[in-house]
This record gives sequence, C-alpha cells and structure tokens, in this order.
Amino acid sequence: MKLGEKIRYLRLVEGTLRGLGREMTQQDLVVALKKELGSGLSQSYLSQIESGARPHLTNASRMLLARFFKVHPGYLVDDPEGYHTELTSDLRAMEDRLDLWLINGAEQFARDPELSQALLQVAKYKDSRKCLVLLGAILEAPELVERLTEVLKPNLGEPPHRHPSERKVTPADARTASAGSPDKGGARQGPRLRGGHKKSGASV
Repeated sequence: MKLGEKIRYLRLVEGTLRGLGREMTQQDLVVALKKELGSGLSQSYLSQIESGARPHLTNASRMLLARFFKVHPGYLVDDPEGYHTELTSDLRAMEDRLDLWLINGAEQFARDPELSQALLQVAKYKDSRKCLVLLGAILEAPELVERLTEVLKPNLGEPPHRHPSERKVTPADARTASAGSPDKGGARQGPRLRGGHKKSGASV
C-alpha cells in the first residue's frame, strides 16, 4: 500500500470515529491538526502526498500525523517493492481486508452507536485480528464476559432496535417451538397418515 492510500484510509476511519458520517477531508484534517496539536500541515501538502506528487513525508510531518491518527510512525511510508509477494505482506493484506470489513460493518450499523464505535475501535487497533481472536477466547468463559461487562460497561444497554423484554431465540427455543406448535384451532397437531389424514385416537 502506498503512503497516499494509507493517509486516505486513516482519514476515512477518523471521519467515521468522529461521527462525521463521511471521511475526514484534507481541509478537516488541516483544521484538526492546528486545533488539537497546535501544529499543522497545508492542504496542498497533503494533496501532494496523497496523489504521489510528493513521495515522502518529512520526519516532522510523519511524527505529527502519527500522533494525530494514533499509529506507529513506521506505518506512514510506502510498503517496499515486492512486499505483496512475501508472507508478511500476505498477513498485512489480510489485516487490511479485515479492517475494511469492520469499517463497512460500522457504517451499516450506524444506528447502533455503541456497536459502530466498537467495530471502528477494533479496525483502528494495530492488530485487529488479535482483538477478534481474543474476543473469541473471552466468549468461551461466559462468567468472564459478565465480569468484564460489570467493570468496563456497567450501563451497557440493549441494541436500539430491540425492546428490553425481547431476547435472542436460541436453537433450543426453535426446536421446542417446532415440536409443539399448535394448529390454527389452538390444538397441537398429531402425526399425519398417508393421504393427509390425521391419525385419530379412536378406531373407526
């Protein structure tokens, strides 16, 4: 991935994290750098970097952007030539695809701010795969989930689209419902004989 692509990607993530509903534009970034870090870059400079007209950041610019986007300064360079043919590049490419999938998911679930924000936080973390694998390990111990919820998110609510009295239907619920589902008259349906007639308890 080229440096310009990385900065565009970071602007997209940052815009979503800040609730803009769109990517952070170059001008948005210029203003935010000046306001939040007291130092800035020009919009024309960013444009040259992203277009490839200026192939490298100065060290000061790299450190400034790394601090703003909360990434390692070493990330803000072009990936070396032939990088995508090596094992490490395959892992990085997988990580990039995973991050984009998480960002897309955050946009699709924008109506649930807590979920959307969580997906974006995972995408922005330096090793999103590690986050998801760790989450899988945590879910293997339900009591740990409850304990972490009490400590980290004591006021965690239900999703916006679900009423608090509702809950997810489990496979066991579905089996129970299908085994004893009533017919239209309210009685349970008995087994049917060939020809579609119900089996009666009395002989004819």
